[in-house]
Amino acid sequence: MHELSIVQSMMELIQESAAANRVRRVTKVKLVVGQLTLAQPDLLQFAFATLKPDTIFEEAVLEIEERPLVMRCRQCGETFEPEYIQYACPSCGGRCEVVSGKELYVDFYEGDTEEEEHGDKSGDGATAASCQ
Repeated sequence: MHELSIVQSMMELIQESAAANRVRRVTKVKLVVGQLTLAQPDLLQFAFATLKPDTIFEEAVLEIEERPLVMRCRQCGETFEPEYIQYACPSCGGRCEVVSGKELYVDFYEGDTEEEEHGDKSGDGATAASCQ
């Protein structure tokens, strides 16, 4: 189950960014996952739920955006969504390249800063940051 190590790495990356941005509690994480990563969203959710107690993620929600495999022919330019990688174009037989489906990154996270926890509500109540 490589989903556990993916989520552990994601949480470490966000914890570093959160510390640098004085975020004390993460409320939402958006993860983008391409089909070719073979990462299963339900297992990612399970790993996140298992790892988040007693951390800055304790009350956080994990949102996962799945990206399909999209290929494009280098010769005729046709794009298509095969179930698996297909290097020959179904229209002209030309060589194809992957356009989408290899993604695996944190799009953004949201959380509360230490000022918000101490009653300074001058902001909008949340901080968002990207970890790309």
